Amino acid sequence: MAITDWPAEDRPREKLLHSGASSLNDAELLAIFLRVGVKGSSAVDLARQLLDRFGSLRALLGASELDFCDAHGLGPAKYVQLQAVLEMARRNLRQQIDRHAALESPDETRDYLTLCLRDELHEVFAALFLDNRHRPISFDILARGTISRANVYPREVVKSTLRHNAAAVIFAHNHPSGVAEPSRADERITQQLIDALKTIDVRVLDHFVIGDGDIVSFAERGML
Repeated sequence: MAITDWPAEDRPREKLLHSGASSLNDAELLAIFLRVGVKGSSAVDLARQLLDRFGSLRALLGASELDFCDAHGLGPAKYVQLQAVLEMARRNLRQQIDRHAALESPDETRDYLTLCLRDELHEVFAALFLDNRHRPISFDILARGTISRANVYPREVVKSTLRHNAAAVIFAHNHPSGVAEPSRADERITQQLIDALKTIDVRVLDHFVIGDGDIVSFAERGML
């Protein structure tokens, strides 16, 4: 049965308009993105098949171009469309935190950093540079590394901080393993960065470690 033959309250688009996007399950949301199904399968059926193949909505959204385009019912056009949607989400979150001091919008800051780093296949170390009112100036990738390590050099971080004329910094990096627990190396580099930035009177407000569905804050753990 085609989706157009379903009762109106069961159709994803009508359900979204009536009850909001949060009322839809993953397959229904994905079906709206897909717009159409394939021969023998409605958009919702195809969405369920794709979720089964990738294991989760997040895994599908973070799939490589090759894996994404190889799936039945997808392709380069859908991949480009998805990347545009994800980038709009990142920019929306960035604009949300741009309106406030980072410490006044901690959830938005976490969401932004998570969206930027969570799906990276290798470790990426980044910084959110802030002005003297803790408003974002720039989000910079400071280092890209291997699956388990990204080399960060305090001297280069100091240079970037001075270039942005930042008064404070929030660091963040991902753990491709999915485990957000900070390592001893994470603790050491954080302290080295704190010490280096003290020499130019810049505060480190936090360091987030981003895993798979979890995020650890050094500040909340009293580790700064």
